[in-house]
Formats: sequence, structure tokens, C-alpha cells
Amino acid sequence: MEDELQNIAYIDGANLDKALKELGWPLDYNRFYVWLREKYHIKRAYLFIGLIPKYKGLYTYLQESGFTLVFKEVVYDGSSKPKGNCDADMVLHAVCDAYENNFSQAIVVASDGDYASLVKFLLDKQKLLTILSPSIKEFCSVLLKKTEAKIVYLNDKKTQLEYRK
Repeated sequence: MEDELQNIAYIDGANLDKALKELGWPLDYNRFYVWLREKYHIKRAYLFIGLIPKYKGLYTYLQESGFTLVFKEVVYDGSSKPKGNCDADMVLHAVCDAYENNFSQAIVVASDGDYASLVKFLLDKQKLLTILSPSIKEFCSVLLKKTEAKIVYLNDKKTQLEYRK
């Protein structure tokens, strides 16, 4: 007998990190993973992230917290800032999983309007549970809001998810 399908989270790591830095609070990734499992019944949380060798310790911590890391090779802009745009990789991964019926519903963790087409696709397939926006309501993309998908703002969950020493 086949196991019952569960939910999968697709997380834009750079979008999550940048938004929470702007809000001024660090995310406890251990708590975040447990919260995703308990609240949204995820079986897997894919975290799409640029690969920079000096962050090997961070990657180990994220994997130990339960995340499945999907790395993107980074390139450097003119000012030596790393750029590892994972949007297309995340969209492709989610769409393939949807077509292969690898999950019941998806949770998309991003505030970026580039994911509006993915959200619309998942809604059409009745495969979207919610969007988790790391930005506050005012900074979440209007393109995501226009999809009329359910959006939960992580800043509203700060007391549950913030890293504490």
C-alpha cells in the first residue's frame, strides 16, 4: 500500500534571509522546520540556496535542522557580491513534483512576484496550501497578492520562530 502523500515546502533561501534581515530578527531554522512539520504536515522542505564554500557550516546546520538543500552555483557581480538566483530552479522543481504527483499540497516560502506564475499553476492544480511571506504585508509582492492565494506573514510568527540564545 502506497504511503499517503504529504505536503512539501519550497523555500527561496535568499528571499527568506534578506527579508528577515530587513525586519531585524534571526530565524531559528530548527524551530522553523518543526513548525512547518507540525503546522503544515510537510514531509520535506526544499531550501534553494546559492553555494558559497565559506558557508559550509551554515549548510550543515540547515541540513541537520531537516532541510533538503538545493544548491545553485553563484556568480559575482561587478562589486564582488554573490548572486545565486534560485527562482527558476525552484519553479521547475515544484512544477515537476506537481506533475509527478509527489505531494498533496505545496507551501511556497517567498515574497517575490517572480513566483506568481508558480502560485497560479499550483492553484489551478489545487496543489497550493499557502504562501509563507518572509516580508511584511506592505512589502510582499502585489503579484502574489493578486493571485488571491492564502498568504501567511512570517513576521506575525516571530515569537514562535525567532532565534534565541
